[in-house]
Formats: sequence, structure tokens, C-alpha cells
Amino acid sequence: MPTFREVAVAAYCPRKLYYRRRACEEELGPPPRVRRIRELADRYPALLADDAALARAPVEPTPTQYRSRLGATKARLDAWAALCDPVDRDVLVDGEEARGRIHKLLPGPSLSLVFAGDPPDNGVWHPQTVRLVAAARALADERDAPVERVYAEYPAHGAIRRVDVDRRRRGAYREALHTARTIDGPPARTRQRTKCQPCEFTDRCGVRTTSLLSRLAPGGEG
Repeated sequence: MPTFREVAVAAYCPRKLYYRRRACEEELGPPPRVRRIRELADRYPALLADDAALARAPVEPTPTQYRSRLGATKARLDAWAALCDPVDRDVLVDGEEARGRIHKLLPGPSLSLVFAGDPPDNGVWHPQTVRLVAAARALADERDAPVERVYAEYPAHGAIRRVDVDRRRRGAYREALHTARTIDGPPARTRQRTKCQPCEFTDRCGVRTTSLLSRLAPGGEG
């Protein structure tokens, strides 16, 4: 059974998932920097109230900008209190189609996943949306109750985005789930080369990124 993360990787780049599985990557714990950022999602009230705590926190904007963004998020979200004091944290969920951990279990039932990276200007990145829907479907299976609304938190930026589990997003999830289940050989290389530059499997994949081409070109580096 695929994990939530595998379904998200399939949505991002099926070829990356293929090489990830060949490398037998384990679901290891996050690195220290990611843990520090995720911990911010448990400290929102303190970050709003305590100047010293905010000054020490690994946030991306200035403290003033961060507090303004987080304050606007608090005013906008009906689920603010539940996100600050969830029913449970770091919960393993086994659904009929996928499994994985959710960072916050909310009443409803609902859930939140916490991401250490940067949010898009609006909404949630597509692979993260797929991961959220995978988690929502699994939680619905386990609780025998519909999960219609979930949340993506970007605590380093003071941003929380609501995601409705609608028909379009369920369709994207089903497509990624099918990909994750059926990969048995290297899929075609992506044409979106910007995905390749940060990928840890670029050398094995054989994709020539712009940075590599510039090094090989006459007058390039190297």
C-alpha cells in the first residue's frame, strides 16, 4: 500500500518515485531544520505574544511581518482554535488505499499537514494537495466519516491554507494513486526541467538540467 508521501511524489514526478523506490528509501524522520520549522505549528499563540520567542524562531519574514501574517490568519480561519489545540498530533492513519502520518488530528474529523517549505502565492502546491487528499481519504476510511475540509500549514511563513476535498482534487488524487500503484519501470522523463534541479535522483535519472548544460557548454564552468 503506498504512503501519502509516495502518492504526492507520483503527482510531482512519477520517475522520481520510481528511483526513490529503487533506492529503498525509508520513511526516516525529518532533518533537524525541518523539525524546528514544524514545531512552530505548535507554538502559534506564543509567537503572537512573546517577542523573545519569535526572535529566536526560524521564520522567513521579519518578526513584524510574520506576526502580521499570523494575526491575519488567526482572524480569517474558523479552525484557528482547533489548529492550536488539536485532538491529537502525529497520528498514524491506515486507509483502504494509502497510509501515513497526519500532523494534527482535528474535530470533524479533519486534519492538518505541516510543510516546512514555502507556500505558493495562493492555495497549496499540487503534490501537497494530493497528499492532503490521500490523508483525508484514509482518515475517512478509518473513522467511517466523510472528511470534507483539511488544512496545509506553512509555519515558517505564518500561512495556513484551507483545502476543500472536492471532486476535482479527488480526481487528481485518484490519478496519482493509480500511478503510484502501477509503476513497474522508469516512466518518461518530465519536460518540466525545473523539477529536476533540486531532485536527489537527477544523476541516476539521466536528465540534463540547465545548470549541467551550462557547465558543459563552451566557456561554461568546470
